[in-house]
Amino acid sequence: MLVKLTQYSKASGCGCKIAPAVLEEILSGSKSPINFPNLLVGNDTKDDAAVYEMADGNCIISTTDFFTPIVDNAVDFGKISACNAISDVYAMGGKPMMAVAILGWPIDKIPVSYAQEVIKGAQEICNKAGIPLAGGHSVDTQEPLFGLAVTGSVKKEHLKRNNTVEENDVLYLTKPLGIGLMSTALKRGLLKEEDYSVFLEQTTSLNNIGESLGKLSFVNAITDVTGFGFAGHLLEMLNNTGLSAIIKREDVPILEPAKLFAKQFVFPDNTTRNYNACSAQIEGMIELDMLFFCDPQTSGGLLFSVDVNHENEMDSFLKEQKQFFVKVGNIARKTSKEIVFI
Repeated sequence: MLVKLTQYSKASGCGCKIAPAVLEEILSGSKSPINFPNLLVGNDTKDDAAVYEMADGNCIISTTDFFTPIVDNAVDFGKISACNAISDVYAMGGKPMMAVAILGWPIDKIPVSYAQEVIKGAQEICNKAGIPLAGGHSVDTQEPLFGLAVTGSVKKEHLKRNNTVEENDVLYLTKPLGIGLMSTALKRGLLKEEDYSVFLEQTTSLNNIGESLGKLSFVNAITDVTGFGFAGHLLEMLNNTGLSAIIKREDVPILEPAKLFAKQFVFPDNTTRNYNACSAQIEGMIELDMLFFCDPQTSGGLLFSVDVNHENEMDSFLKEQKQFFVKVGNIARKTSKEIVFI
């Protein structure tokens, strides 16, 4: 029995995230009346993970991420899900320590052997990250879903937040955009085998450069680009800063197959959702821009800001690490909009 996992998912990968406005409504009543002074990062901000300070100045990072299938191959689904979940630790400048699995499986619809393959894929990525897949929890669900809860560590002085950008910072991106477009093409049977290889390489590449970025004092802010798209996560970086981002649209890297699918208007439904959530705060998106900059990414790259005085040093460091990167813009004094594409 050959099962295509994506036929059991309404939305794929991080595209199944709840819309930002709905998420804010859900979280609006969740603030605890108790003050936890050691909780450095909680759900009162839109950061990538929770961070708790220990007595010795070290911090524990805690995060969880799971979603419905973005690919048909079970092993690849496990790899992508694990890579995506671990990324949140790297986005805080931290080092992952261990993970536990979150598995929802419709056991009356899909053979258990496929779930075994999902776990196998996740284990491969955890091995690559140098951490144990130490356990987990499973439930019988209507749609298959998988992810990890990941624990990491970081020294307090190396902790990076997502909304601590500073004026004149240079913005760097470590993976091209277009994963949502390609995953939609896959679901519709339009993705070529060679394009799938590109897709898989991008979504299973660890963002482990984040741990090294955390140790650099001139890196001011880090996030990873996932379900809310490039524009949505950039807006989170600008939240309550009184600053704007000036983005050079031609410099933002886009996967070549994604460009072709955009011209055919093959894109995820949640691209429109992302656009509706952030368009009022953006200036300069034209023609097909929305399909790229609001494209929900799964296991996307890191988006981070660097003190302009250390730009050359940053470039040299990333080249030495053989890390793909593109400088996509800079942080400026507040204009009429939070994001301006030029």
